[in-house]
Amino acid sequence: MKRIECVIRPVRLEAVKTALGELGVTGLTVSDVRGTGGAAGMESPMGRGYSMTLPPKIKIEIVTRDEDVEEVVQTVLAHARTGDPGDGVIWVLPAATAIRIRTGDEGEGVL
Repeated sequence: MKRIECVIRPVRLEAVKTALGELGVTGLTVSDVRGTGGAAGMESPMGRGYSMTLPPKIKIEIVTRDEDVEEVVQTVLAHARTGDPGDGVIWVLPAATAIRIRTGDEGEGVL
């Protein structure tokens, strides 16, 4: 299993969510976050006065089977990308296990 974390523009959430639903993704977590990438800060010529803005973003978290990762990632890319700086980032991380709290069931079956 893999955990896919996506930080995207808030205005792209509905398009991404709809596309993931059409793909068959039935479980995801959505959070309001703030953050910036590597090019957001402005430094004065003397190395002082560093300014960083933290614009609002949306974080989507999905745990999926290994064989579905590429399709999920490509779907997010296709629906989140505007081509402008600030489109966001996607991380793909290992997920050791999943446990359904209600039943105690473990593994891919709880996805």
